[in-house]
Amino acid sequence: MTLNMNRLRVAAWARVGGAAALAMLVTLPLARAQAPQAPHGAPRIVVHDAWVRWLPNRLPAAGYMNLTNTSNQGVDLVSASSPDYGSVMLHRSVSNGSTQSMEMVDKLPIPAHGAVAVAPGGYHLMLEAPRHKIAPGDTVHVQLRFSNGETVDTPMPVKTPGAAAP
Repeated sequence: MTLNMNRLRVAAWARVGGAAALAMLVTLPLARAQAPQAPHGAPRIVVHDAWVRWLPNRLPAAGYMNLTNTSNQGVDLVSASSPDYGSVMLHRSVSNGSTQSMEMVDKLPIPAHGAVAVAPGGYHLMLEAPRHKIAPGDTVHVQLRFSNGETVDTPMPVKTPGAAAP
């Protein structure tokens, strides 16, 4: 339907200026084909307040953020990777009375029109094996992959262990 509408517009323009109309006929479909699109239209996952809690001596860092699902369907965070770290895993802190432990999880559900905090004491990203020197004040990038096929490149400022969340 869109291509037919574009041809009708070009035909109308051809009556005014044939060379310009021919250029539009050739370039308009190409411009549309090259425009990046998120799966199923506009991005459905919004990431905000992302940051990394840095630890010295190449110790694993932790990544935090808030995830908002703007779609009508629930979606899961299913994996993460980073050009700045050799390994990125999704973990959850679990309290068992007087002890606290971490466990790796396969996915983080985000309900339709809902939000999830990836925050200290709960879900978090474990960032291990830095590929270069990383220090407070730097920004690292993490690619988040979701069950709906969406991928979100997330810049994350690096903060000291005592820094407050944004």
